[in-house]
Amino acid sequence: MDNPLGGTVRRTVLPSGLTVLTEAIPAMRSASVGAWVGVGARDEAPEMSGASHFLEHLLFKGTAKRSAAEISEAIEAVGGESNAYTARDHTCFYERVLADDLPLALDVLGDAVSSSLIAAKDVETERGVILEEIAASVDEPAEVVHELFNRAVFGDGPMGRDIAGTVESVRDLTAERIRGFYRRHYLPSNLVVSVAGGVDHDEVVKLAKEAFAPLPPGTPEPPRRRRDDLPERPELLAVEREDTEQAHLVVGCRTMSRKDDRTYALGVLNNVLGGGMSSRLFQSIREERGLAYTVSSSTSYFGATGSFSVYAGCAPDNAREVRDLVAAELGRVVNEGITEEELHRGKKMYQVGVLLALEDSGSRMDWLGRDELLYGELMSVEEDLARNDAVTMDAVRAVAADILSQPMTTAAVGPFDRGAFE
Repeated sequence: MDNPLGGTVRRTVLPSGLTVLTEAIPAMRSASVGAWVGVGARDEAPEMSGASHFLEHLLFKGTAKRSAAEISEAIEAVGGESNAYTARDHTCFYERVLADDLPLALDVLGDAVSSSLIAAKDVETERGVILEEIAASVDEPAEVVHELFNRAVFGDGPMGRDIAGTVESVRDLTAERIRGFYRRHYLPSNLVVSVAGGVDHDEVVKLAKEAFAPLPPGTPEPPRRRRDDLPERPELLAVEREDTEQAHLVVGCRTMSRKDDRTYALGVLNNVLGGGMSSRLFQSIREERGLAYTVSSSTSYFGATGSFSVYAGCAPDNAREVRDLVAAELGRVVNEGITEEELHRGKKMYQVGVLLALEDSGSRMDWLGRDELLYGELMSVEEDLARNDAVTMDAVRAVAADILSQPMTTAAVGPFDRGAFE
């Protein structure tokens, strides 16, 4: 299919089950390639917590064809970039190179993802690196408060656990257990390869077929994504005492799944409440009262649930007032709705964000892979923007009443106890 930004999108499913998507943009001289695997922290049993993130590190550590140094040197020798990340419901490995170097990039990426040795010595090396990563996140109260919020809202199950795992689970993961997890999930039918930029679809399909050929056929282990493993009710107050100069707050609640059409209305409402310096929360809490340096809101969506949250950093003595002001503004939206001007601005912010991002081949690659893997369909840019544009005042009012009228969870990190908020 063609899109108004000049790219042609094509999709091929190979006999192995591997899905290959491309967006060819002749004017671009770069190419971005991603390997999207349908497994993440959400799919891990408690004893395997952190396995997906562990693999994010290990797959670049060496194959029968290349050492860890040779993997990184191959891409950097042509001025390219490579990286990876782990999410709750997927893992993504990606590279960005000049279009002429795409054959090399696909060969290196396919080799790493499909033929990693996962050697015991590399597991031990990366175990130390991951434990340092966990320790570093504990030293960042802004990260701690978001993990605290996730646990309070989603419970002790897979959704509420840290993506990197715990110190205990990471220490207990052996090379054999990680290899078993790898073999159960890293299969062609659980993998999407997306490529965008100055590329040719038929050439990409040929290269991807060769690069990912070592992956064995099979059916991936069923995902552990059931809404019933969430607690019936979230915890409404979670406080962690830390001797910090600034208090860190997250106020929010559960929302809907990523496939719910109401995400567009909630997206507009999110922009109105905490999307930028003109947002209600920024104006009320920072500009009018000077109570916080930063305040913003965000949404996250998953297979069966999601979250809406407001983050603020403020002086500890102002923490309760800031929390109460956030709650009051959410209540005001529920009771009074938003204005026509805010509706227009909220939709325009979404539109511009999408269009500006798609000027980059990496964002286009991300769009392809994410839609195919997580939504099971490829939505065109014009259809996505049309859904945003179709959001009405009534739709925003309805989603506010449904989502923001429920009891809010407060997570806080700072030099205080629960009594500061009770």
